[in-house]
Amino acid sequence: MSTGSPFPAGSPDPCDETRRESVPKLLTDFKKFLMRGNVVDLAVAVVIGTAFTAVVKALVSDLITPIVAAIFGQPSFESLAFTINGSHFAYGDFLNNVLAFVTIATAVFFLIVAPINALMSRRAKEDPDTKECPECTSAIPVKAKRCPLCTSELVTAD
Repeated sequence: MSTGSPFPAGSPDPCDETRRESVPKLLTDFKKFLMRGNVVDLAVAVVIGTAFTAVVKALVSDLITPIVAAIFGQPSFESLAFTINGSHFAYGDFLNNVLAFVTIATAVFFLIVAPINALMSRRAKEDPDTKECPECTSAIPVKAKRCPLCTSELVTAD
């Protein structure tokens, strides 16, 4: 039995108004999702992390490995291994990876973590969010007129 529609019986009509409205709403919702701060921040972090990985790999291979070679006589410990009862233990590869990890952790700490912590502590001193209650020494918001813990009235410095 033909209904005159080119589409199979029981399938939704593609010209249905409710379907037309759902596509733009879906695209709008997707746009909102992409423009939320955490998604953009995450994308930036991945890009920066990838670039930083290349810098750290270059630091390890171009500077640290030659220093290791100068001290220990070989640029890589990869060939160090021993065999016991037919089992091959490549401890040199493990040493290479430990050295790379320690170097990367050191670079991240001294090039990123320490400067950011210093900047944040300097910023916290310049623009404090809290002050100390003179009665109970608890931390309270700067704009507070009464301490929420001891309920003493605070003198404002206006």
